[in-house]
Amino acid sequence: MQVDEEAVGAVLNRLRRAQGQLAGVIAMIEAGRDCKDVVTQLAAVSRALDRAGFKIVASGMRQCMAAADEDTPPMSEQELEKLFLALA
Repeated sequence: MQVDEEAVGAVLNRLRRAQGQLAGVIAMIEAGRDCKDVVTQLAAVSRALDRAGFKIVASGMRQCMAAADEDTPPMSEQELEKLFLALA
């Protein structure tokens, strides 16, 4: 499964945003910031990573459905389900 070009840009943007947020969380911990603030920012990082993963899976599903006419066999329902559950 490959991610289409349009999705790659969106995924990379989300991952870069998450990378910046994670750096912020590390700095907050090093600075001794309030636990509530750290957890709030950590939750934002987690959501950003989840969204990047969902984008990859959604793009892959679209390509797998389109691949039914090509030489590449489409992913099975079990394989797609496994991808979604890996993000949970």
